[in-house]
Amino acid sequence: MSFAVTIDGPAAAGKSTTARGVASRLGFLYVDTGALYRAIALKVQQGGIPPDDRDAVERLARETQVALSGAPDHPRVWLDGAEVSDEIRTPAVSELSSRLAAQPAVRRRLIEIQRALRDRGPLVAEGRDLGTVVFPDAEIKVYLDADLDTRARRRFRERERLGLPMTLDEVRDELERRDARDRGRSESPLAVPEGARVLDTSGMTVADQIEAVLAVVASHPAFPAGPGCPGGRADDPVRERSEGGAGD
Repeated sequence: MSFAVTIDGPAAAGKSTTARGVASRLGFLYVDTGALYRAIALKVQQGGIPPDDRDAVERLARETQVALSGAPDHPRVWLDGAEVSDEIRTPAVSELSSRLAAQPAVRRRLIEIQRALRDRGPLVAEGRDLGTVVFPDAEIKVYLDADLDTRARRRFRERERLGLPMTLDEVRDELERRDARDRGRSESPLAVPEGARVLDTSGMTVADQIEAVLAVVASHPAFPAGPGCPGGRADDPVRERSEGGAGD
């Protein structure tokens, strides 16, 4: 099995930004599991399928092909052979993906896809059940968290950049609902994986988060060190000093 780094945590804790930076520095495959769920949600939305019709959703999930490609800083998502990287990033698709993620049949189908990606080589995967269910034998498990107000501000700024009109209170309420669904679902609930390093990103910058995870990775005796290992290039583009990202 290839060397695997899993980064789990709630929405807007900085998982996506951190995972992309770590994967880029290490030259590992970047696996955005949330994008896979959003792709399924997009197909459900486009097909006009009621999300509560579990039989119909299960059939769709079994018949759907979802794939990832591209570099960590420009990941691409494919749905049945068509690129949907932009279409899956709307609030409506994100909300729907959270509802579908609670359905066991959808999770089982996407877990199959995620596990197959490990055959492509070392990877950094981020999501909500990577270290607990998908890759329980991962060499490195990290759990990122942040207080709700910090996460709400991050997601609010992200919405502003995308030109999506939502108030800060609306974003906070959305995150609370998402947290309740993620932690309360019967299959693969959000939880701290056994043996995971827990990092509170509330007061951390993007660069701080990436360096903290890289330090954990570098400490593992099986880490396949290379030119992108911790302490790499001084001009690395991930060394921005903005507050932790929320694109997850």
